[in-house]
Amino acid sequence: MPSKTDQRIFRDTAIKAAKAGGKVLRGLFAKEIRIEYKGERNLVTEADRAAEAIVIRTLRKQFPDHRFLAEEGGAQDSAGSVGSVHKWIIDPLDGTTNFAHSYPTFCVSIGLEIRGEIALGVVYDPLREEMFLAEEGRGATLNGRPIHVSKTEKLKASLLVTGFAYDVREDLTNNLDHFTHVSLRAQGVRRTGSAALDLCYVACGRFDGFWEMKLAPWDTAAAFLIATEAGATVTDFNNRPYNIYLKEILATNGRIHREMVEVLGLKRRSRP
Repeated sequence: MPSKTDQRIFRDTAIKAAKAGGKVLRGLFAKEIRIEYKGERNLVTEADRAAEAIVIRTLRKQFPDHRFLAEEGGAQDSAGSVGSVHKWIIDPLDGTTNFAHSYPTFCVSIGLEIRGEIALGVVYDPLREEMFLAEEGRGATLNGRPIHVSKTEKLKASLLVTGFAYDVREDLTNNLDHFTHVSLRAQGVRRTGSAALDLCYVACGRFDGFWEMKLAPWDTAAAFLIATEAGATVTDFNNRPYNIYLKEILATNGRIHREMVEVLGLKRRSRP
């Protein structure tokens, strides 16, 4: 556990970096920007790269000996960071497809991993000016106010959210069967296009649960802690403990978790 002084410096610098990245995104939103393809459906824009550069620059200025893992740049360790127990895990623009289409749902996500455990999470929505924050063991907040998961008791009364991997057209191991099973049992299912915001919305009670497949560490590093600190139950689809390097995530208010595990198991039971 870092000292109180270190915690404050980590927190304040992460918030500063998230706001700097968010300012870049806000300035480029709904304007003509360069868009490239990392795959048939996987986009990257100049906004991703510009936001990532300023986030890493802000963090590295304060923590030159820390390690970095970012969506666009990958692992960005320096000679002085080899062996460091601190790793910043960054998604500079979670919701790139939304951003590229001028759809106003995206965020900056910054998580700090210390000795393999997420100790700090910051998720910033620059358009709504919503700053979600969590520190290990200290709860979660939205713009400085404590947040908690919903109290919905039953799946049939729940509003849920999910997403689909970029290879949904190519890989039969996708989310389409799960989407069907859950949609037939929940009050509603949404698809926002930002896994980090989905988890934060579970944390603050806007959604009762979230599930997705094939996410990367930078998609969930910050928001996983935010959801957990807000009281969410977070596991894989088989109800085993979650970590950010797994490829399945289920996050709920806890009250509907057992039902969600059962429904997500229907796909496997329906096949030989």
